[in-house]
Amino acid sequence: MHVTMIGTGYVGLVSGACFADFGHDVICIDKDAGKIDRLKAGGIPIYEPGLDLLVAQNVKAGRLSFDTEAAEAVKKADAVFIAVGTPSRRGDGHADLSYVYAAAEEIAGLLDGFTVIVTKSTVPVGTGDEIERIIKAKRPDAQFAVVSNPEFLREGAAIEDFKRPDRVVVGLEDERARPVMTELYRPLYLNETPIVFTSRRTSELIKYAANAFLALKITYINEIADLCEALGADVQQVAKGIGLDKRIGGKFLNAGPGYGGSCFPKDTLALVRTATDAGSPVRLIETTVEINDARKKAMSAKVAKALDGDLAGKTVGVLGLTFKPNTDDMRDAPALDIIPALQALGARIQAFDPEGEEAKHMLKDVDFKADAYEAATGADVLVIITEWDQFRALDLDRIKLLMKTPTLVDLRNIYKPEDLRSRGFKYASIGRA
Repeated sequence: MHVTMIGTGYVGLVSGACFADFGHDVICIDKDAGKIDRLKAGGIPIYEPGLDLLVAQNVKAGRLSFDTEAAEAVKKADAVFIAVGTPSRRGDGHADLSYVYAAAEEIAGLLDGFTVIVTKSTVPVGTGDEIERIIKAKRPDAQFAVVSNPEFLREGAAIEDFKRPDRVVVGLEDERARPVMTELYRPLYLNETPIVFTSRRTSELIKYAANAFLALKITYINEIADLCEALGADVQQVAKGIGLDKRIGGKFLNAGPGYGGSCFPKDTLALVRTATDAGSPVRLIETTVEINDARKKAMSAKVAKALDGDLAGKTVGVLGLTFKPNTDDMRDAPALDIIPALQALGARIQAFDPEGEEAKHMLKDVDFKADAYEAATGADVLVIITEWDQFRALDLDRIKLLMKTPTLVDLRNIYKPEDLRSRGFKYASIGRA
């Protein structure tokens, strides 16, 4: 099939490359000429394990290409995917749909024959209706169907998630779109992947409901972690004990400094705003947003406590800046709240992240180091914010010698307290005595 992907951000590029790997002919469109030039030259503008190889293979096979102009790509497409950004709108927290609607306007003027227009971007309920209205207003003669097909990709495991998903959700109002979407995802039928066809508005809500539930689950275990600290219990054992219950499950029960990233913060906030406007507020999610925002800021107090409450003039080494490992994404990363809070308490920050290049543009007055050992050198306390694999097996004896005082605050619980203390470290973690 001929697929046109509008947007070469995280969702658009991964989806486009995976559809091409399924055997479809895919053209990815982006207004950013620099990004398209980089992609044509073999560069990848985001970090996602395996994506560079997947793109290169499909470009070489002639199934994947890139352009700044959408005209020819849309005219010959069986399906046009809208995969542009929907960031939180400043001031009110609603999703900013300006890029989505601009894409719909452009697509409308280029349609030639029946085309399925697929919203891959995360959008509030009713956005598909508005896209349909925009296209009909501009092209009353156009033959098209607007479909919702939300993405459920985890950064760091996106290719696996696309090719072996738990489910594919397709929301449609026009039955002409069903065979097109079925053919697009036909390779997944071999793996017996559930493909859930539903109404368009239901599909749009499924995406928000899923992310909000996962954010709620993270926030729940974080609150239990605080309770564990107060009562002398171990949150990891609590999580294991409840996670073995199949009704609960063990995923997203890892206590930490709060959720971040490109999805959970903006999607929970957008759902809160949508629900409020609909007169049906979601109180649990409202509270989840409030707790998570406060939690990230409160992590600085845990670091200060490890140094007897005084960070003035102290050097804090930080390991990990991106919101999670195996990505270069800094959007709403806990580090963006924690580091300024530490600086406000008088700390000097030296930090390292394997892929945190973007952090250099987002964090001020931070001394960025070349590796974990440089970040530890001369530090009064070392803080693990992101659990990159390379931080799981540090030479702790070397770290101890490099630090001014051997104090480690592990916000991801990747080390065992008894191991660190036996080596002479003062050690603090999340939800463990």
